[in-house]
Amino acid sequence: MRIAVLGVGLIGGSIGLASREYVEDAEVVGYGRDSSRLGTALERGAIDRAAESVADAVVGADICFACAPVGALPELVHEALAAAGPGCVVSDVGSTKQHLLRAVDDPRFVGGHPIAGAETAGVEHARADLFQGATWYLCPLPTSEGLLYERLHRFVVDVGARPVAVDPEAHDRAVAVFSHLPHVLANVLATQAAAHGEALPVGPSFRDMTRVAGANTAMWVDIYRANSAAIVEEIRAFRRELEAVEDRLSGGDVTGWNDRAREDRRALLEADVAGGPVHELRLTVPNRPGIVAQVALALGKAGVNIVDMALAPAADMRSGAMTLWIAGDGQAARASELIAELGFPVAEA
Repeated sequence: MRIAVLGVGLIGGSIGLASREYVEDAEVVGYGRDSSRLGTALERGAIDRAAESVADAVVGADICFACAPVGALPELVHEALAAAGPGCVVSDVGSTKQHLLRAVDDPRFVGGHPIAGAETAGVEHARADLFQGATWYLCPLPTSEGLLYERLHRFVVDVGARPVAVDPEAHDRAVAVFSHLPHVLANVLATQAAAHGEALPVGPSFRDMTRVAGANTAMWVDIYRANSAAIVEEIRAFRRELEAVEDRLSGGDVTGWNDRAREDRRALLEADVAGGPVHELRLTVPNRPGIVAQVALALGKAGVNIVDMALAPAADMRSGAMTLWIAGDGQAARASELIAELGFPVAEA
């Protein structure tokens, strides 16, 4: 499998290292404007070859990842799609999705966002295991080609991540609260503490809360701007919660509030690692554009995680068999219900 990586920083370099470590017969071609970064990527084994252009990078590629700041992604994705072959699935790794998916209309494109990273940037910090156990959001277009979506889904599984299908609006709302708002709060807390002007040793709670303060300005300025509406909405909700805390500190129920926060956090973390026995579901679907995206998004919206999938078009190409592997008894049962509601026959193998 040939994989093109357009931008070989932390995420792009980690995709390259993970591909070479976990994907059978992977060949990684990298492209970037910084020749020294490409040289480092070659030295570290993140890429097999450095390309001279986007077109050179995507020649013969099976998968192409656009790894750039979100503001630069529309142009880079369009350039990749213009040069890529009909059998190449193009994806990205940007942490906002609505702006990009409004700008792209091509069945070969599937938006993506691996929830992985670090405070450090650059290919020198890339790791083959960066995506192990990480959620990797996939945002297909309504017309995304099924077999190409399957290939991308399989790649994400192979490098150790958990693919979750989600529509772009829901994605941007979700990352606003669990990714973007924490960065905003870390910045505010660091600046507020510094304003006290007292050079006192800080505690572990402060270090944990401000770990991402001031993270990669070039990248995060684009993120704040691209998802500003959702972030502002979460800031307003957070302000209301802080006002409620202010009332509690003046004589309200502080004990119950603290206990509820602990239980809420536990529930969120347990949901994130939920697993169980894997069930194999088989369904028959019509062979039409967007059918795989329809099924994946319906399950993703309900919180059902597809561990793996396989597609097999019928000989007459009018219909096809889709096999889904779902972890957990409850999730498998829910998946069967949702698929039946879509009007497709489903059975457990």
